[in-house]
Amino acid sequence: MDEWIDRLTFGPMIKGFHREGHIFLMGATLLSVLILMFSHHFLGTGLLFGLILLTIAVFLILFFQFFRVPIRHQNLRDNSILSPCDGKVVVIEEVEETEFLKCRCRQISIFMSPLNVHINWNPIAGKVSYNKYHPGKFLVAWHPKSSTENERTTVVLEQVKGQVLMRQIAGAVARRIRCYAQTGQLVEQGSEFGFIKFGSRVDVFIPLDAEVKVSIDQVVKGGVDELAVW
Repeated sequence: MDEWIDRLTFGPMIKGFHREGHIFLMGATLLSVLILMFSHHFLGTGLLFGLILLTIAVFLILFFQFFRVPIRHQNLRDNSILSPCDGKVVVIEEVEETEFLKCRCRQISIFMSPLNVHINWNPIAGKVSYNKYHPGKFLVAWHPKSSTENERTTVVLEQVKGQVLMRQIAGAVARRIRCYAQTGQLVEQGSEFGFIKFGSRVDVFIPLDAEVKVSIDQVVKGGVDELAVW
């Protein structure tokens, strides 16, 4: 119930709206005002105008919700690998990571719906040792091949305990990935490293000896819930 209340009210509290959405929000607001002005001019205040007004109001609420920045009490701990995003855990499996780590890892994939907060947070503190953008397809985010064939950005963080690889993956709707990480940069756990617009997924690759703390279909919050512990 609390989750649905959060969705309907933009969460218990928000800081504001993400910079990635400022142009979109201004454009959507301006377009909505123009549509309402023309509708009122030609239709007056009848039932059809009311339906148009309701449709635009719902559209704007969903649009503003998508770009919200929540006030969040992060659960920062040195031995934790935190979720880098909000969403649902859809994959937990042992795989061979072939792009950078070149070893067997545990992959945890989190699907982000359009209703989720779409900020990406660093799951650990450390140094950015790798950062690469890959152009690609726009398969649906839950497709097994989306991790290797879709447009994506890969970021690796390393520290004394080991390395964590994150992969931001575009989907059929999400066609704009923003990654702020720079190779050589030192980052803090829970700091922002990117943003994915309009629903997608994030894959996280962790060492096999890390203890997984989530399960399939579990809903997680970025910077709050533990994916695993070292």
